[in-house]
Amino acid sequence: MSDLDQNKQNAIAFYKEAYEGNPRESVKKYVGDKYIQHNPVVDDGFEGFIKYFETMYKEYPDKSIEFVRAIAEGDLVALHTHQTWPGDEHYVTMDFFRFEDGKIVEHWDSIQEVPKESKNDNGMW
Repeated sequence: MSDLDQNKQNAIAFYKEAYEGNPRESVKKYVGDKYIQHNPVVDDGFEGFIKYFETMYKEYPDKSIEFVRAIAEGDLVALHTHQTWPGDEHYVTMDFFRFEDGKIVEHWDSIQEVPKESKNDNGMW
């Protein structure tokens, strides 16, 4: 398996495990010696990530995530996801992870609620 393929698998596993309520274990397995966070509503570092995902899981345990695609180039992995939250709210997310030595060290993301109406029939995925 290539490093790019392994990084894609690790990014998905990292995000899925954290999303499903176990961010501390996810950090232990997949994060390097630092974690730089660019999402403005999440504190920087390991504990900021863990706190955010633990709180999110407690408040919204019935949410779900589908990984639509993963793209890897160089030291970056991009994930395109479909999240479903309580109240039948749907979101499309784009997450970008930077890797060093096979471990995640930096994260950027963008999230958008799926609109009820669209000017085209192409969908968000």
